[in-house]
Amino acid sequence: MKVSINSQFLEGPYGGGMQFANFMKKFLVAEGIEVTNKLEDDTNIILHVNPFPDLTPNASAYSYLDAYRHKERMPKTIIIERVNECDERKGTNYMNKLLVKAAEKSDFVVFIASWLRPILLKAGLDEHKPWKVILNGGDAKIFNADGKKFWDGKERLKIVTHHWSNNPNKGHEIYKELDKMAGDEFEFTYIGRTPSGLEYKKARVIPPLSGLELAEELKKHHVYITASLNEPAGMHHIEGALCGLPILYINSGALPEYCQDYGLEFNKENLNEKIMEMREKYPEFKDKIMSYPHTAEKMAEEYLNLFKELYAKTS
Repeated sequence: MKVSINSQFLEGPYGGGMQFANFMKKFLVAEGIEVTNKLEDDTNIILHVNPFPDLTPNASAYSYLDAYRHKERMPKTIIIERVNECDERKGTNYMNKLLVKAAEKSDFVVFIASWLRPILLKAGLDEHKPWKVILNGGDAKIFNADGKKFWDGKERLKIVTHHWSNNPNKGHEIYKELDKMAGDEFEFTYIGRTPSGLEYKKARVIPPLSGLELAEELKKHHVYITASLNEPAGMHHIEGALCGLPILYINSGALPEYCQDYGLEFNKENLNEKIMEMREKYPEFKDKIMSYPHTAEKMAEEYLNLFKELYAKTS
């Protein structure tokens, strides 16, 4: 089997899509599968992760139209679209329609969270299009609780979040409130890029990190927070959880699907109350977070099983 992923394979502090492409390539190669980011005649599976090069010029390797033209020449090629974005995420008005167009040219659709399918159905997706949900996962060889020191109940609670994107919807309205509230009970660290003109007063702000360097920084903290709005799935909270940090999360997008049972849901009005509750229940959530299930290997195995299932039908 030969798999083409329409992504560049760039290392460094990039978004979740690039992390996904890099891990899938490594995983599939280790399974004895040839992986490329080109359209070659012996390609069996095309996995779309960045179908619109004009929108992601540094990330995409080719477009969904390129893949469709390839399939016209090689009709047994299977095109799988991975839906990891939506208009609701960035306040746009074209992404959902583009995703539906790409889905029309695909044989199968994978959603990275359950809440995304109804959005595309509303935008015109054929309800009979074959699909499934495969949740994102973090690389447990990098993001894990090895060597982590957990909160002793005495020092200030250390709360952290991290985002590659500087989009305000990543949760900065809440993070600004958290920044104001920081004091004797807890401290706040923000890792990543921030919107232009935004300055945090009390928070420690660290430039974007990736890989082991990011994992080591996350492990210095006790609790992870995410206030990201309409998150298609996200990697940030997964990485925090795998590093042994119980999660404070808002009820938006895919966050409940990924975070429920591994922390506390909060909103702007009860944020301080939920931080205090987290302090009280920290031992309980610390035990739960050690069994957080969303690893990249589990995710990749689900994709591989899907590839094998679909490929078998063309043989």
